[in-house]
Amino acid sequence: MEILGIDIGGSGIKASLVDTSTGSLLSERYRIPTPEDTSPHKILARVHEVVKHYSWSGPIGITLPEPVRNGVVLSTYNIDSSWLDADASTLFEEITDCPVTVVNDADAAGIAEIRFGEGRNHKGLVIVLTVGTGIGSALFMNGVLVPNTELGHIEINGISARVRASEKTRVEEGLKRSKWAKRLELVLSSYEKLFHPDLFIISGGLSNKADKTFPYIDIKTPLVPARFLNNAGIVGAALCAEDQFNNKVV
Repeated sequence: MEILGIDIGGSGIKASLVDTSTGSLLSERYRIPTPEDTSPHKILARVHEVVKHYSWSGPIGITLPEPVRNGVVLSTYNIDSSWLDADASTLFEEITDCPVTVVNDADAAGIAEIRFGEGRNHKGLVIVLTVGTGIGSALFMNGVLVPNTELGHIEINGISARVRASEKTRVEEGLKRSKWAKRLELVLSSYEKLFHPDLFIISGGLSNKADKTFPYIDIKTPLVPARFLNNAGIVGAALCAEDQFNNKVV
């Protein structure tokens, strides 16, 4: 099935048509900046621009960098507070005139990796982390998602993981990758003690630079970059939309 996947991140809104039978991108990725004002009308306008770019009229999967349940936004740590309790699915459907599924961005990235990427057929506990503007998380036990986890907000020595070790922090503080990697190591080792995972998969902006960062990280759990790199959210959004579309058809 061909579905439009849209990944709304802290710095950019990325999109592509996705073949949901393989997870492959069917079009050139389209990217526009995320507006500084992330209130609903601003984000809706950007999504409308993306849909218009593809002249799309079918199902759409969209990620938001917040927990989402049944299309409703549950918190607003990373986007404008006016999104709280908003029915995002309905808002996006009204602006696009298409059936829309909305999901947490890290959950979407994780679903892509579990279905077609590094987590495929992997037993035990897999933690997928999106490391970019913040740190998002998705937990899977034997391939089953535990939705809307927010491990980036866990405090480690009084500082949240996302403030301590996100890509945004690295850039703002001008940290060398070797020093930043040690911050990530502290975060990952803390997660090890709490959850004892069998595998870490890293998505988001860091996945594109894994070869320059991972060598400085010393933890017990296997650590791999996402197979879909920074496109995992796009792919996962489309897969979630396909699942919802098929359930409605049935």
